[in-house]
Amino acid sequence: MSSIETRLAAEGIVLPQPAAPVAAYVPTVQVGNLLHISGQLPFAADGALMTGKLGAERDLAWGQQAAERCALMLVAQMKAALGDLDRVERIVKLGAFVASTADFTDQPKVANGCSEMMVRIFGEAGRHARSAVSVPVLPLDASVEIDAVVAIRT
Repeated sequence: MSSIETRLAAEGIVLPQPAAPVAAYVPTVQVGNLLHISGQLPFAADGALMTGKLGAERDLAWGQQAAERCALMLVAQMKAALGDLDRVERIVKLGAFVASTADFTDQPKVANGCSEMMVRIFGEAGRHARSAVSVPVLPLDASVEIDAVVAIRT
């Protein structure tokens, strides 16, 4: 068992099955030592998609939980692509998209749900650059979508 998988087990973190693409793209693309991961949606532990707009029917806490679930899906995609999570050298950048109303301005706090999970899983290697932006709607009415660039050991 890899050291990252040992950490996941110790923390009681269970990765979901990596989601299949919902359109004409692939979940990951490796170029050199960078793994680009397509935007991942938040699926709750029961498999239900976390939907709704923040600032309307959903609040900050919901958004943070959704971002955490995106983080777990990103890590599931890393495992599927790499086989061994110990090949992750560093989380380089996250791009967080938050479906929210025009007056909701806590997108960075929502994205922290994902950022904090990356540090929890990967330690210092989980610290990353990031953007967090508001969008009027996301695919399938998801509350959050997050993509990633990850440096890997080849």
